Amino acid sequence: MTTHPVSPNTVLANALLHAEDVLTPRILATPPERIMLVVGTQINGAPHIGTSLVQSLAFAMAARLRDRFSIPTEVLFSALDNAPYELATDPATGHRYQRAYAQALGDQSLTDLVAVLYQPLFTVLSRRLGIPHRVETYSQQQASAHFRRTWLRLLPRLDAARWWLAPSTGTPHLRIPCPQPGCGWAEKHAERTRVQLIDREAAHVEALCLHHGPYRAAVTPAGGAYLDLATLYRNMVKELALSNPHGTLHVMVKGGDWVFGSHLVDEALQAVGLTRAQLPARLFCPQVVTDTGAKLSKSLIREGRVPLPAGATDWMLDTRRWPGTVAEYAEQLLCMTDTLLSDPRHFFRSYSAAEVGRMMTAPAFRSVPAP
Repeated sequence: MTTHPVSPNTVLANALLHAEDVLTPRILATPPERIMLVVGTQINGAPHIGTSLVQSLAFAMAARLRDRFSIPTEVLFSALDNAPYELATDPATGHRYQRAYAQALGDQSLTDLVAVLYQPLFTVLSRRLGIPHRVETYSQQQASAHFRRTWLRLLPRLDAARWWLAPSTGTPHLRIPCPQPGCGWAEKHAERTRVQLIDREAAHVEALCLHHGPYRAAVTPAGGAYLDLATLYRNMVKELALSNPHGTLHVMVKGGDWVFGSHLVDEALQAVGLTRAQLPARLFCPQVVTDTGAKLSKSLIREGRVPLPAGATDWMLDTRRWPGTVAEYAEQLLCMTDTLLSDPRHFFRSYSAAEVGRMMTAPAFRSVPAP
């Protein structure tokens, strides 16, 4: 059996008997018909251990909530295919541009990418715990009438929230990729992008392309331009769209590094009129850190800006390199999630890459058998 870590007490851990107790007030206030745990990941390469940890905890927490409250639960994986694929600078103006994975690879390639990199683990976790799941790309999300209509209805009130979404500039980034065939470039920081609301069901956007100059696009609930929103802006619209739950409690499952950013999103949502009770519930999972306390970053390590931390191995940066099958990898993850969920002190904290490696390679023995 995996040796449990020695974890310090904290104010939050001291107030709980179980990690899932942090969600109890929201569940009891308005008992939902079902619970949806929403976990998002940027699709910008192979997942690392931090990504797998959050995903496995989403499934494990869903099972605990189902068993404790007798409420159907499921997991929604949001594949963020609007992550930057390539960046460029206009030599004439100095403005930065980006082309996202969605525009660079196309729908079929992205579907294949998710199927190869993420679906096998989800399938095993889903079957092992009896938790249904589904996958939705950001491209699919932004194309839905509900998401686009939510964005359109937010526009008249955006001025109240813009300094929460972009505290340094007051300009939340809206990127509309160039519609020319085979292009898809958009100004990264949207300095020269202008939005005009035509009516409740339509907006016009003016922007500049790196290669094709000025262009104009329309956004309506039924279609129009691709709606690429910067991270905080995107989360605000997504969570605003979920604020009328129709019997579903949505729980945003995020890594611990999101604690500070979510404060800004919550303030932005309240600035446009939501009450605290309407905000989605949140669950912040343990963060995997280096020996300096910084989040384990595969990009910084691959760029040579920081070394691979002591005790970490290559499979932690690219989980495809795990020395075993996907089923074995999932089993080790579930053993570790059992440990982290066995005591709030173990859950509401961070772990060094070395400690995660120790727990992941210990003999597998699940203390709580899956149903």
